[in-house]
Formats: sequence, C-alpha cells, structure tokens
Amino acid sequence: MLYSKTTPEQKRIRFRELLSSGTIQQFPGAFNPLSARLIEEKGFAGVYISGAVLANDLGLPDIGLTTLTEVATRAGQIARMTDLPSIVDADTGFGEPMNVARTVQELENAGLAGCHIEDQFNPKRCGHLDGKNVVDLDTATKRIRAAADARRDPNFLIMARTDIRATDGLEAAQQRAQALVEAGADAIFPEAMKDLSEFQAIRDAVDVPILANMTEFGKSDLFTVDQLAGVGVNMIIYPVTLLRSAMGAAERTLESIKSDGTQEAQVPSMLTRARLYDLVDYEAYNHFDTGVFNFRIPGN
Repeated sequence: MLYSKTTPEQKRIRFRELLSSGTIQQFPGAFNPLSARLIEEKGFAGVYISGAVLANDLGLPDIGLTTLTEVATRAGQIARMTDLPSIVDADTGFGEPMNVARTVQELENAGLAGCHIEDQFNPKRCGHLDGKNVVDLDTATKRIRAAADARRDPNFLIMARTDIRATDGLEAAQQRAQALVEAGADAIFPEAMKDLSEFQAIRDAVDVPILANMTEFGKSDLFTVDQLAGVGVNMIIYPVTLLRSAMGAAERTLESIKSDGTQEAQVPSMLTRARLYDLVDYEAYNHFDTGVFNFRIPGN
C-alpha cells in the first residue's frame, strides 16, 4: 500500500550488490509509476528511468529540453512505487559542474539508486541519432568528478555515459571510459555500440561494471542476455520498450474506435479491471480503514 517499504539507502546497497554479483541484470524502462510496479512483479532486478521517456511523456523530443526539477520529480514518483533500485538518466547533468553536483543531491533526495551523466554537448541528442557532439575530455571528467564529490550516500551510483564512439571511434571510447573511471565513475555506459565485439572492447578497457542499451530502432542489434553476458556486460536497459508498447496499443485502440465505432475488438488485449485494481493494491487500502475505504473489489 502507498509506497515502497524499502528505503532509498537499502535500494542503493542492493544495486551495488547486484552489479558485483557476477550475474547480468535487466532493468526495463518504466514510463510511469504503475509500470515500475509491474516491472517488480515480473521479477526483474531493477527499474530504469529514461530521459527520452520523460521528455516524450511531456510531448517533447529528447534534445535536452527537460529540467532537473521535472526529471527529479517524475523519477522520484516512479522510484517510490517499487522496492527495486531505480536508476535515472540525468542527461549532461543539467549544466556546469556545480549544476551536476546539485543534480546528484536532488536525485539522492528523490530516492534514486543512481544516475548516469553523459559527455555530450548541452543540449544533447538521443544517443542513437546522428549528428551528436561530445565535449572535450576535461569537461567530461569535471562533470563526473563533481557528481562523485557531491553525493552524500557513498552507495549512490555514479555512472558515466560516453557517446564518443559515434564521433571518434572505438579506441577513443575505450580511452574516454578509462578517463571517466579515473575521475570517479562507478560504472560505464558506452552508448551505441555496433556489435558484441565493441562491448567486449569496453569490457577489456575498464574494471567497473558496464551497461548495454538495448533500445529498439537504434544503432545496436537487440542482443540477448546470454550474448551480452558473454562479453562481460553487467547490466542491460530497455529504456523505451514499455512506452513504445503502450503507445502502440493506444494507437491501435483509437484506430479501432474510429473505424468500428467501438473498442470491442481491442478489449481482449487490455489489462482487465481486476488486474489493474490488483496492481494499485485496492484490497490493501480497503483493509486499512474500512470506515473510509469501504468500496467493494470486483471479482472478490
């Protein structure tokens, strides 16, 4: 009932344990708080909160238009609905190193287990689009150093994302990853790797956990868990998968209503009323105070 029973501090410890467990972890992307609860129910290790999803949910493209306040607020709403650790996309840190430092503390306050900060110019672009630009090494490392220095909980994970593979090649990505680890990054997110050998190259370059972004319609093939585990990846995210699935279903239902005059054809693929009530835990609220919450649960 209400929110998670696990504290943010406990979630951060759990996240560290997962990344050091020697097994690969899957973090589907939540597009709202209720989807985070569904991710937990289905047995996944954690929840990912995509900057692209947060922007798209506001009707905006993923080009750095969202603010720290918007991201921290929505990420906090998602994180508090699950006992799983949640990690959020913090884009470029929302400004200069001092802004990056504030970003980390705001995300700590919001209950996140970690975040990743990238080395693109601000405003940034979606990592799987062409035309990206990355900052110089000094700027990139200052961002990560500021983030690492600013955190108050040592278990809050600072992940560095690098997009330099797209602009300068794989060797540059290896070198950038090493420099970001030296600056204080706890993990590395090498964006838009083209094949498994490139993930292996990053694995060979650093000793910290690495992340693979398995986003649809991007630069990387959709590798399996076993394939990515075989090249030393520790964590996989599926950032926009649930949003795309949900919006695809919504579009089909709207088309059905428009063409048929009814949603009847789409009802079999919908979440039932009983299942929705189960996800939001109506029964627990009913038991909490029957003097106030005195409604009946359909099917019970």
